[in-house]
Amino acid sequence: MKKTIRLEAVDPLEIYGAGNRILEALCGYFPKLKVAARGNEIVLDGEDGQVEEFEGKLALLIERRLHKMNLTPYDVEDLFEGEDAPERFRLAEDSTIVHGNDGKPIKARNRAQQEMVKAYFDNDLVFAVGPAGTGKTYVAIALAVRALKNREVRRIILTRPAVEAGERLGFLPGDLKDKLDPYLQPLYDALGDMIPAKRLQEFIADGTIQIAPLAYMRGRTLDRACVILDEAQNTNLGQLKMFLTRMGRDAKFIVTGDATQID
Repeated sequence: MKKTIRLEAVDPLEIYGAGNRILEALCGYFPKLKVAARGNEIVLDGEDGQVEEFEGKLALLIERRLHKMNLTPYDVEDLFEGEDAPERFRLAEDSTIVHGNDGKPIKARNRAQQEMVKAYFDNDLVFAVGPAGTGKTYVAIALAVRALKNREVRRIILTRPAVEAGERLGFLPGDLKDKLDPYLQPLYDALGDMIPAKRLQEFIADGTIQIAPLAYMRGRTLDRACVILDEAQNTNLGQLKMFLTRMGRDAKFIVTGDATQID
């Protein structure tokens, strides 16, 4: 049986994944099925049963993407684990990390994010590596806000390499916060979802939430803090070693990055 599936409701790249990793993960469960992806078309050639099963699994992936959930190869694994896997896949029954300003729970939305949350609770240092759009930074911020609200830490410290300025920010107008804000805006956006605006301003003013370029971390020892280094792929080995040696007592460090993307 030969069949062509056209992806019209979603961007094919969101289904195929970076480097076709999601599509390859799905194909791995159908070794006897010939699969060829050309643009927004997937051509299947094989036994009737396998073609129909592949199409059904693909439909579940598309359904998840249409619900604004980013896909990873882990989602493909979830489709094949147990008889109730498709239903579990739809429901995404994950524990709440923290509640947003609107009262809605912020949860780990896929298996990769679940593993990141588990790694955070099991370790003091977590590396979260993955393509853009997989929620690494958002989950890291949610974990930091949770720790602050539960008084597990006294501070949240955010740092992100200012690549466009080569970490030399002195020529830009304004104070340190003004210079860094354009580079740290994604972190502020996430914080704004979880902390009311007035309270967030107070936290920044009294140092409960701090921002600093990576170079300014040198010489500091960070105790009782949740520290997030975002876009770590833009650091060199020396900078990364310097950052990691800042860890003090009762601190949590989260390092996020995408090894395939260098700004």
